[in-house]
Amino acid sequence: MKILGAIIAGGQSSRMGGAEKAFLDFGGQPLIAHIVKVLQEQTNHVVINANGDPARFADLGCDVVGDGPAFHGTPLAGLAAVLNLAAAQNFDAVVTTPSDTPFLPHDLVARLSGYGAAIAHSAGQDHYLTGFWPSSLASFLADPKHERGLRRMQDWVTLAGAHKVEWPGSSIDPFFNVNTPENLAEIQAWLKDQR
Repeated sequence: MKILGAIIAGGQSSRMGGAEKAFLDFGGQPLIAHIVKVLQEQTNHVVINANGDPARFADLGCDVVGDGPAFHGTPLAGLAAVLNLAAAQNFDAVVTTPSDTPFLPHDLVARLSGYGAAIAHSAGQDHYLTGFWPSSLASFLADPKHERGLRRMQDWVTLAGAHKVEWPGSSIDPFFNVNTPENLAEIQAWLKDQR
């Protein structure tokens, strides 16, 4: 199976005071560098979905894909863009992750694949943006009636019939999101404890 890894990095980072979360320091590297590495181990190619100047991602060695016109201002715009790319380039599926989850598991693709559409679930929480999406869903998502009715990833998860794949507990949630300065301090403290 030919799989495209896609990091959805289009958020506004409002709870981080506007600092782009993908580039927050974690262990001497940007958060997103950890995610790129984990996805490169499990997929055939990795892209970053982001708007603005793509040059800021140049050091990561990944192609940058901007949002398409549909679903403007929502993560669905990024999902639609990477699904369209995957379909056009004959990938069988896309695995998406947000840009602020530095502990992604190394069995992410293996565990999410095999259900059709699927999302990760851990610690009682659905992770709507960490998912496995067959490329055939590109045309389904592009249906104009969906563009009018969809605004949230969780609505798309329901519409696509995505299976929820449970991850077991561990010392830290593998899908921990760094949304606030407090979250960043928490993972930096965790990293220090591991040394």
